[in-house]
Amino acid sequence: MKNTDQNGNEVSKIGKPRRSAFVWDDIRAFLAVARARTLSGAAESMGLGLATVSRRIERLETALGQPLFLRQQSGYRLTDEGTALLERAEEMEAAALSLSSGLRQEASVSGVVRLATAENLATGIILPELPRLQAKYPRMTLEIITDIATVNLHRRDADIALRMVKPERGNVTLQRLGTLGYGLYGAPSYIAARKQAMDANAFDDDDFVGWSDSFASLPAAQWIERVLKSRAPTVTTTSLATQIAACASGLGLAVLPHVLAKSRGLICLERDLGIDQSIWLVTQSDLAQSSRIRVVADFLRDLVNKHAIELSG
Repeated sequence: MKNTDQNGNEVSKIGKPRRSAFVWDDIRAFLAVARARTLSGAAESMGLGLATVSRRIERLETALGQPLFLRQQSGYRLTDEGTALLERAEEMEAAALSLSSGLRQEASVSGVVRLATAENLATGIILPELPRLQAKYPRMTLEIITDIATVNLHRRDADIALRMVKPERGNVTLQRLGTLGYGLYGAPSYIAARKQAMDANAFDDDDFVGWSDSFASLPAAQWIERVLKSRAPTVTTTSLATQIAACASGLGLAVLPHVLAKSRGLICLERDLGIDQSIWLVTQSDLAQSSRIRVVADFLRDLVNKHAIELSG
């Protein structure tokens, strides 16, 4: 016979309410509300009724024993507990998508997938490993867009993205995959000619390769500006490839991703500049069930995991 408290709740022998088991549909509802920030938006994205979504959120909060959202007139806002759960829920979602994608027949995967990513990730890890993806899925074409400053997944400029800036809005699925580390690098010839010791923290007499004004918002550009203290860089560029080429030519020091700088034989003077960035996998939520999108997502997860040490530095 079941034991109940005065409110009719089932209790254990020690008198505490017995929490129900987690239900995957409740996690999906939690993610939908967290992204849409309203019950109506979440219900529409899931194709469910408002009452169903609300019931699933309440069931999950009961299972956890804590509120996940603040119900406000303007919408639903995550509590601290909800924020803590969000990343784990996204990992569960990604794992579920990865599992189901593995059950498909590879021969059925075809079509074009538009991938938006940073130039350093495209040249550093994606393109060198792309042949094995093509060999496995010959009927699929990957279109890589590296000019991500103008790409917006919400406008469907791309289907999936690997980027360092976390989107704050849009009907997208997010997963943090790893870290992209940056360091201060110089060419062997430049380092040999430096007047200062290798462990010096001052760079008052050093030349620097900077970014043009249109890229002033980049963390690397801002770090160099702070160090230069109103001095002008030796040369400025508008792409990572030219940054690396200028640095390798001995024109000055440059702030570069570890994964690219080391492959060019450049020497690292400062390893931790405080500007490392998270790597986010961003997918159009309504395309998450597409077999070709899942294949590319799995490929990107595997790449970042495989190159985690080189990427983080």
